Order: sequence, then C-alpha cells, then structure tokens
Amino acid sequence: MAKYIGLDLGSVTCGVSQSDTGIIARTVKTIRFKPDDYDSALDQVLAYVAQEKPDHIVLGYPKLLNGDVSERGHICEEFGEVLEQESGIEVILWDERYTTKVAEEILLEADMSRKKRKKKIDQLAAVQILQTYLNYLSSK
Repeated sequence: MAKYIGLDLGSVTCGVSQSDTGIIARTVKTIRFKPDDYDSALDQVLAYVAQEKPDHIVLGYPKLLNGDVSERGHICEEFGEVLEQESGIEVILWDERYTTKVAEEILLEADMSRKKRKKKIDQLAAVQILQTYLNYLSSK
C-alpha cells in the first residue's frame, strides 16, 4: 500500500499530514520557519521525508478562485520542484482552494479555543489537501 505525506505550505508554517494506507489522512505536525525562509522549511520537510520514506508527497497548490495561479502558487511550484529533486519522491501539486476555510470550520465546530485552533489549523489544512487527493484517487 502506498504511503503519502500532505503539505500545506504557508509563509511561516508548513502543516504536515500523512496517510499510511492511502485511504485516511491524519494530522502529524506543524513545521515553523522564519517568514519566507523556504530553505529552512525545505530542510525540515526533507528531514521528515527521509524519516518517513513516503511513496508520494501531495503539496497544496494555491490558486485564485478563477483558477489562475497565485503568487503563493508560484512559490509552491518552485518548492515542489526542489523537494522532488532533493528527495527523489514524486511531488503532486493539489488544488488547495477552501482547505483552510474547511479546516477552520471543523475546529470551530469542535469548539476549540482560538489559541488551540492557531496551533492545529495548518495540520488540518494539510489533512484536507491530502484527503481530497486520496478521495480523488479512490473515485477513479
């Protein structure tokens, strides 16, 4: 069975999710780095990837509502290319529109405090990214 890692790359954090079965995604952790220090983010992601040895990496791909690629989307494209080259593992860019909003709604429904939501939002967004990709695969 294929093992997947999901990533939600932001400007100071990267939410990480994982699926060991290819069916259900779960939260793992939030990687923190200095603003726009993607080299540090990449090093931390590569260390996690080396430890976990996934078959695929699914990276959230921010697009504008009209489908155009945003500035952050271009950053993710470059990050994904370098991650794939350095790790030797396929990186799949996956449309992440609405994932943070859905994650926020889930945490609000769970009646989680603002402080706790802030700590978990990136991980849960990474779960949403990976889970929607896994759902897509299972529907094919």
